[in-house]
Amino acid sequence: MIRETDGTWSWLTLEWFYPSTFLNLSWEYPNMLYLLALIPAIYLIRWILSFRMRQKMAVAMQKKEVQWRWETLLRFIPDVFMTLAFAFIIIALARPQVNNEKVDQWSEGIDIMLVIDISTSMQLEDFQPNRLEAAKDVARNFISRRMHDRIGIVIFAGDAYSLSPLTTDYNLLYTYINEIVFNMIENQGTAIGSALAVATNRMRETESTSKVLILLSDGDNTAGNIDPITAARLAHSYDIKIYSIAIGKEGQVPFGKDFFGRPKYVENSLDETTLRKIADIGEGEFFRASDNEALEAVMRRIDTYEKAEIKETRFKNTTDYYRMYLSWAIVFFLIWLLTKSTYVSNILQD
Repeated sequence: MIRETDGTWSWLTLEWFYPSTFLNLSWEYPNMLYLLALIPAIYLIRWILSFRMRQKMAVAMQKKEVQWRWETLLRFIPDVFMTLAFAFIIIALARPQVNNEKVDQWSEGIDIMLVIDISTSMQLEDFQPNRLEAAKDVARNFISRRMHDRIGIVIFAGDAYSLSPLTTDYNLLYTYINEIVFNMIENQGTAIGSALAVATNRMRETESTSKVLILLSDGDNTAGNIDPITAARLAHSYDIKIYSIAIGKEGQVPFGKDFFGRPKYVENSLDETTLRKIADIGEGEFFRASDNEALEAVMRRIDTYEKAEIKETRFKNTTDYYRMYLSWAIVFFLIWLLTKSTYVSNILQD
C-alpha cells in the first residue's frame, strides 16, 4: 500500500522497496523495465573481457595461502551499489505512478406512472392469492429495480384516483402499494379512460424526456366519462408511451369457496381489443399475463425496455513517484563513488 507522503525527505523510507509497493504502481513507460535484464548481461561481458585482458603472473604460493576468505566478497561492494544505481535509474525512467480514478455516474431518469385496476373483478383467484395482490407484488418488484426514476401510482375502479404523485421516494411508494385494498374507491366498475386521463394529467407538465405509463387491468371499460381510446390519444399528445397488460384468463376462473370449502367458479371476459388499441396509440406494447409468473415476466421485460441512459464522468488523478527512485539512484551512485577508489575495490584483486 503506497502512502501519500509529502516533504523533501519523503523518499527516505524502505517502503519503496517493498514488493507490495511495486504491485500497486502503474507505469507510464513499462517497456523501459526490460532494460533491467541488460544489467546482468553487461556485468557478464565486463567480467569476461577483464578476465581475458588481465595480466597474469606466475606466483608460487602455499596451499593454505589460497584458501577462501570472506574478505574476498568486499571487492564486489562497489559493483553492487553501481548495479542498484543503474536499476533505480531505469525504474525512474519507466515513470512509476499511481492513478486514482473516480467515476461519477448519473442519469436523468424516467417518469413512470403505474395505473392499477382495483375493481371487483381483480378479486378473482386465477392469480395467487388474487389478481390485485399479484399486481401489487410485481409493482413492488418493478420499483425495486429502478434507479433515479420518478414513479407515481394511479388506482381505478368506477372512478380513478391519484394515489401518489411522481416521486423518487420508493419507500413511500411501497407504503402506498401495501395500503391498496378493494374498497378504496366506492363506485364500482372499470374506468380505464378516466385512469389514463388522471395519469396523463400527472405527467403532462413534467420536463422528463421519457414518460411511460403502465396500465394493469383485467376488465372492459364500463365506467367513467372518458373513452379509453380518446384518453390514449391525449396521453400520446404529451409524448407518453403506454404499455398495457391484460391480467387474467377468460372463461371459468376460481372465485371464493362454497359451503364445503371447494373453489367456486365464475365466468370472466376480457376486452383485449381495447387494451391492444391503447398500447398501439401510445407506441408501446400490449401484453397478456395469465398467471403470477407470466405477469412478473412481463414487468421485467418492460423494465429492460425502459432504461435511462447512464452517463458517466471520469476524474483521473495521477501521482508520479519517479523522484523517489531517482533519489535512491543518486544515493547509490554516490556510495559507489566513495567505495570504488578505496581499499574495498582493490582488496584481493591479485
